[in-house]
Amino acid sequence: MKSSYNKNKKRSVGKNEQNKKAKNKSKIRIFFTVGFSLLTVFVLTGVLVTTYVLGHIVSFTNGDVEINLDDYKKNQSKTSFVYANDKNGKEIMIAKLHGEENRVWVNLEDMTPFLSKAFVSLEDKRFNEHKGVDWVRFMGVVTKYSFEQGASTITQQLIKNLTGENDITAVRKFKEILLALNLENHYSKETILETYLNTVALGNGCYGVGTAAEKYFGKTAKDLNLAECAAMASITKAPFSYNPLKNPEENRIRQTYCLDQMLAQGVINRKEHDDAVQYNLIFTNSPDYIPDVTEEAPAPEPAEIQSFYVDFVINNVIADLMKEHGLTTQQATRKIYSGGLKIYAAVDMDVQNSLEEVYYNRITFQKQSDTDKSPAVQSAMTVMDYEGRVVGIIGQAGAKEANRTLNRAADSPRQPGSTLKPLATYAPAIEMNYIHWSTMVRDYAFPYQDLKMWPKNVDGSFGSNNNVTVQKAIEKSLNTVVARIMVDMVTPQKAMEFLTNKFHFTTLDSKNDAFASPMAVGALTKGVTTLEMAAAYAAFGNGGKYYKPYSYYKVTDSEGKKVLLETNPVGEQILSPDTSDVMCELLQTVDTKLYGTGSNVRKFQIMAKTGTTSDDKDRWFCAGTPHYISSIWYGYDKPKNLPSGLN
Repeated sequence: MKSSYNKNKKRSVGKNEQNKKAKNKSKIRIFFTVGFSLLTVFVLTGVLVTTYVLGHIVSFTNGDVEINLDDYKKNQSKTSFVYANDKNGKEIMIAKLHGEENRVWVNLEDMTPFLSKAFVSLEDKRFNEHKGVDWVRFMGVVTKYSFEQGASTITQQLIKNLTGENDITAVRKFKEILLALNLENHYSKETILETYLNTVALGNGCYGVGTAAEKYFGKTAKDLNLAECAAMASITKAPFSYNPLKNPEENRIRQTYCLDQMLAQGVINRKEHDDAVQYNLIFTNSPDYIPDVTEEAPAPEPAEIQSFYVDFVINNVIADLMKEHGLTTQQATRKIYSGGLKIYAAVDMDVQNSLEEVYYNRITFQKQSDTDKSPAVQSAMTVMDYEGRVVGIIGQAGAKEANRTLNRAADSPRQPGSTLKPLATYAPAIEMNYIHWSTMVRDYAFPYQDLKMWPKNVDGSFGSNNNVTVQKAIEKSLNTVVARIMVDMVTPQKAMEFLTNKFHFTTLDSKNDAFASPMAVGALTKGVTTLEMAAAYAAFGNGGKYYKPYSYYKVTDSEGKKVLLETNPVGEQILSPDTSDVMCELLQTVDTKLYGTGSNVRKFQIMAKTGTTSDDKDRWFCAGTPHYISSIWYGYDKPKNLPSGLN
């Protein structure tokens, strides 16, 4: 029994072990089956994803262009220039207009070949071999687990310059690679290199080799020698550290390294290398620097502070861009400072320079002691020809310390006093046949409005009570006569129409100025500017025509091919030629002894009219020679009495 039991027990145990082994084999089989299936799924998914990604990469790099270099060349931030003619008729540059980025586009063929060779040798020696990405350098960087430096080709650097994206991440680097591959599939190496050389940051606010060449060497990009090209290319790695004006020693070390690389890569020979290494670099801030004065040399860098004329031109171009092209103020301003415009100013440099010499140095103005802190007397002046060309304008007495500051000549209306009489009273009265040269008018005040006697003459009297000719009334600036003509003949309402519709004054107050006192003796609410006064007086010397003042002839794009704005002076006949001639003759008899000018200026017969306001707060002088018409205001910014004898 016991033996049989033991046998059965052993048999049972054996079966259990067999069952366990079978189960274990089954589990292993299932595990491998599931594992293989999952691995197959993962592999297939990976293949599909990789194929999908690679497909998109290929599609992206071979698809439509992502960064249009042609559009960028047209629309990039470029420096604008203001040109004028000197006394010999030669075109000269008088101002550069740019924001923080000073940039002038230079075509590749207008650069010395050494320039591109230096940049390529230093920044991307396999530039002409790769398709946008240098995979050899890239893999070297990847193994270091860093995207900070070392792998960017010139194409990739260009993308950073254009997009402004420079964060150090794998995602940004991957995007940059795709854009580089795309760019190389659509543009030639020459186009990519040209765009790069015109966008690379080279310190001191210079973007591109054109402005940098002028800034550091006073040359064009075409005239640089090999040593200078290597010095420029050396700036790129660290524009502050390798700034040749501030750190010439550091730049020199990098420049020598650049020349060594150029020699090693076979783009220059040993003699060129050695000559360039030994060449003594002379930068524009060096005592040894001598500006090139040949015709081919670039114009000298103008002063940072622009003249009032340049300010005036800028404001006019902004206004005209808004009017003609529908731009906002912000858009028009950006167009000027970053649109690469060429602005051809109408200034006469001799006239403008004379104005600046007198006004900036306060040559003919009251002298103030160093301890006198009271406001200094101010002045403004506009000079025009008889067809609207503003040849000179000055808006301040004293040194100009900033750009686009208050221009009192164009932007500060002041009461004109007696200088308004020819415009508001005498010319309209002659035009409407109320008076002529020898018309007799009573020189005496009359009861007006509140029945008080009005007005008084300059001498404080109510007049001589004699009849005087119009010519004598103008010569002596008699308020009594002009008031009678205004009230009894012209009327304030008609005078207002003449001033606004014919002489085109823009600062008159239609509610408060259309009365006898403002119209007859120039006691206007706001006043007028010297600019508008000069334009109005010009009608007395050009046969009765009004010309809108202009400050530029034309404005073109950076290549000078597309004309954005152009001035075509057209005269508006506002007075008959007879009226104009009579007014010109009458104004040649004005007594100007009070202002120490006399009626002759360097043997030129002039027409002129002086003007003062009540309490002597503003003084004016409007005068014309056979060539020019001018208007001058003199007074304090905050109106107050001018001391006796102050001229």
